[in-house]
Amino acid sequence: MPGLIGRLAPGERHSGTATAPEPPPLPGVPSGFFTGSDAEGVRRIAGAQAWLGGGELTVGHTYLPGDRWSNIEGHPELFAPWARWKAERPGRLFVLNVPMMDRNEAGLGDAEVRDGLRRGAAGAFDAHFEALGEGLVEHGLEDAVLVLGWEMNGTTYGHRCGPDPAAWKAYWRQVVGVLRAVEGQRFRFDFTPSRGRDAVPWPECYPGDDVVDIIGMDAYDQPEGVSFEEQVSEEYGLAHHVAFAKERGKPVSYPEWGLFRNGDNPAYVRGMLEWFALHRPVYQTVTDYCPHGVWGCADNPRSAEVVRGALGAPGRS
Repeated sequence: MPGLIGRLAPGERHSGTATAPEPPPLPGVPSGFFTGSDAEGVRRIAGAQAWLGGGELTVGHTYLPGDRWSNIEGHPELFAPWARWKAERPGRLFVLNVPMMDRNEAGLGDAEVRDGLRRGAAGAFDAHFEALGEGLVEHGLEDAVLVLGWEMNGTTYGHRCGPDPAAWKAYWRQVVGVLRAVEGQRFRFDFTPSRGRDAVPWPECYPGDDVVDIIGMDAYDQPEGVSFEEQVSEEYGLAHHVAFAKERGKPVSYPEWGLFRNGDNPAYVRGMLEWFALHRPVYQTVTDYCPHGVWGCADNPRSAEVVRGALGAPGRS
């Protein structure tokens, strides 16, 4: 994307030795900060908005615990605060990351993951997802965006794709079928790998246009020393993501992004915000805790000012 990259200052990556233009504001791009999963996370949104100088965050983003199936089904203690927040103002968007496996962060081996994916594809876990869908509808969250099995191309989660991509895709299709059958639902399903190749090329995990509504990407500032321009052009990077979605007539999203290996890096933040202004995602959500965040992390003051300039209320002091 030479038009975008030309506006960034080469070499400013995290040295602070050069100045790049401020990113444009993001009117029309629904934006949020991940500030926590529970009721306190909902309350903290108001604090982030005040820090922005009154700019409204219209996206509420949270995660279902992946430790046991009863938590993946969801529960009123999680849903009710988000439902109240969403109902307070028309146009707010609720985004929910949904694990596809219990013990999702327990370091399951490939054989166990493969077995779980195959069992899921055969319908073994349908009742859990049916309960989830019914609970969301009951709480007025029937139009939630569901980020199902996120970062499947990596190794972090038990719901990863690598041990059996064919079974993973079949399992995704099975889950979407169950959730779409829930009466009253209007869910959208967001396929979101992590940026780059990771453990497997993420296109190998794509389950099909008929069961995907949004093609997302989680994109943190890593590895160390890699510029934003390289994050755009790398194999399976930001440019590949946008092109892949365009070929399929799908919008994009950025459920997770933030600082990481390169510290307080305003050039990266400017680059991401300009990327959003150019490609108009369905939503974007800053991961707002250390080391990634800008409001909830005092370690990144220069990047914080860039975010405030783009997301803050027009004319704030």
